[in-house]
Formats: sequence, C-alpha cells, structure tokens
Amino acid sequence: MRRGLTVLQIIPELAAGGAERTTLEIVEALKASGGRALVVSEGGRLESELEQLGGELIRLPVKSKNPFRLRKNASILADIIRQEQVDVVHARSRAPAWSALWAARRTGTPFVTTHHGSYGGRSAPKKLYNSVMARGDIVIANSEYIADHVRSLYDLPDTRLVTIPRGVDTDVFDPARVEAGKVSDLRASLINEREFLAILPGRLTEWKGQGLLVEALARLPDDQKSRLQVCLIGDAQGRNEYVSGLRLQIHAAGLDESVNISGHYSDMPTLYAASDLVLAPSTRPEAFGRIAIEAGAMGKPVIVADHGGQRETVINEETGWRFAPKDADALAEALKRFLSLTPDAREVMGSAARQLVSSRYTKSALQAATLEVYDRVLTQGAHA
Repeated sequence: MRRGLTVLQIIPELAAGGAERTTLEIVEALKASGGRALVVSEGGRLESELEQLGGELIRLPVKSKNPFRLRKNASILADIIRQEQVDVVHARSRAPAWSALWAARRTGTPFVTTHHGSYGGRSAPKKLYNSVMARGDIVIANSEYIADHVRSLYDLPDTRLVTIPRGVDTDVFDPARVEAGKVSDLRASLINEREFLAILPGRLTEWKGQGLLVEALARLPDDQKSRLQVCLIGDAQGRNEYVSGLRLQIHAAGLDESVNISGHYSDMPTLYAASDLVLAPSTRPEAFGRIAIEAGAMGKPVIVADHGGQRETVINEETGWRFAPKDADALAEALKRFLSLTPDAREVMGSAARQLVSSRYTKSALQAATLEVYDRVLTQGAHA
C-alpha cells in the first residue's frame, strides 16, 4: 500500500447507514496508512466520529439532483482536487457521483465508485442516471449479488469490477467485550418476562419486513407465540403513517404483549448481546445486509429473506435460516425451527455464525481490499 495518499470520498450525508459507515472505515484506514481522508458531504449524525478518526469534512450541497447544481459542484470539486492534490476520487452515491466524475475527468484524477445498491428504474433517463456508478475506473460491488447485477446491465470488463463485501469491526462486535450489566439491564427492559428476545433492527419502513414478521408471528401456535418477545428497533424517519398502520396490525393480530416498537438504538453490540435471535425479513433484496454479519459477529443466529446479499452471509441451518421472500408461512416455519433448538444447538449455531463473519466479513479485510483498489487505479491511471 502506498503511504500518504490523499483520497476524496463523496457521499450525500453522514447519517447512520451502510455506505456512511464504510466511508468512515476507509477514513480510518487512510489515516492509519499515513494518508489524508477528505469527505465531501452535507454532514449529519456521524460528523463527530469522522472528526475523531482524523477525516476532514468538506461541506457541499451534494444531495441535490438539480443539473445546474451538479455542474456547479463539479467545478468546486475540480478546484478542491487541485488545491488539496487529491490522488483518488471515490464516489458512493449517484447524484454526487456525476459531479465527482466530471471533476475527476477534468483534472485527470483516477475515479472509483462503490455500487451500494441495485438502483431500480427502467426508463432511459433513469438508466442513464444510474449508469454513473458503473463509470468508475474501478467499480466496487459490495456483494456478489450486486456484482452480478452490474454485469447484467453494463459491458464492464472484469478488470474494472471488484467485489468487496462490507465488514464488521470484530473488536467492537465481540461478545467478550460488552458490559454484562448493560446487557442484562437492556434485556430485562425488553423481554417482557418471555423466554426469548428476538429483534428486528432497521428503519421502520415497509420493505424491511416488520409487517411480514407480524403476519408470521400471528401464525404461530399460542404455546410458541408466548415464548417470544419481538422488538422492532429503528427510526421511523417521518413514516408516521406506516408506523400507525403497523401498530394497528399488531393489535388486530392480538400481539400487543408480544411485539414492541422501539426507536433508534445506537449501542448495537449490547443490543445483539441482549437478544437470542436477530431477524432481517426484507421484502426487497438487500444489496448486502449488514444486520446478518453484525449479529453473526455477536454469536447470534439470524433469520433472513433468501434473496440479495443475505444469501451470501447466512449459511442455512448452520448460522441461521433463509426463508422464501415475502412468505409469512415460511418465516413462521423458521421461527419454529429456532424455538425447537436445544441450548447446546443454539450455542453451536452462534459459534458458527461468528466464525463465518471472522473469516469473510471483517472491517480490516474491507479496508485492506479498498486500499488495494486505490493502488491499482493509480497504477493503471484514469480513463478518458
């Protein structure tokens, strides 16, 4: 790895998401290698962490899709690239990627993109808009699922496409490092005197599958239903109508005592440690699905919908269960399989999950692979 690189990453905002988290992980890696880490963004919740890691925030209105704003941002970025002697530009979202692409080409700077999603849209304008993420000198896919998606849409040679899965910091997501007192207090506050605590962490939005989970729970026999306490944990982000409908669904199913809707919780290692089962029943394919590997790192079995990136991170019947997407009966069956496990079997499954994550999905592996991409793109140079 070349030392002393200056890399400019560009992302719309620094909220709590997978792309934002990966941005910070690369900031950390760049600083550790003696480089500079510039982040162009409108800012957000993770600004203080960026500063602590030694990253430099350059605030710019890069969420805008307005063509005039994109062109103006490109001019500003070109000036920044020249002034700060940027070696590599790395874009992580479509609107700012257009500005970054134009600025990189104008200055002859190598340009890298990370395809964080499958980006829907079939119209010609939408396809053109999405195509910027395949215009990097090297394109990073965050899962094999996304890599296959990119190959299906673009004539991209293998030399320009690299799969780098997201990773977990296994020093932070480590069962041995969480405070036992915090874990027991949190568990006691959530479990409602049930035998098992199951959590579904994620934004409160329809496609994350909260409603599907409620359907599945309603189909369990009463003696099994009474053993589970389920907590839906995440931000509504203004989707108040959806949350109201979810509460009505829970009530209509007679699950008021079994399902609790909570807000955002930031101490995820403690939350996973307090739980017995983690769920990610997304109704649309996850590009990667960070929940499965975070839970696995904490030694917890998971139940995930069998599509998207989650197919790669969960070994069925070994580290958890994969069920047919959008199928409430199949999800109910997976819940039954969990409830049928002996304590020893649950421990074996949790250990297998942690071993899988430690061998394939670590933060350090993601960082090393991304820095290698920067080396490669500097060696081969920018495309015209």
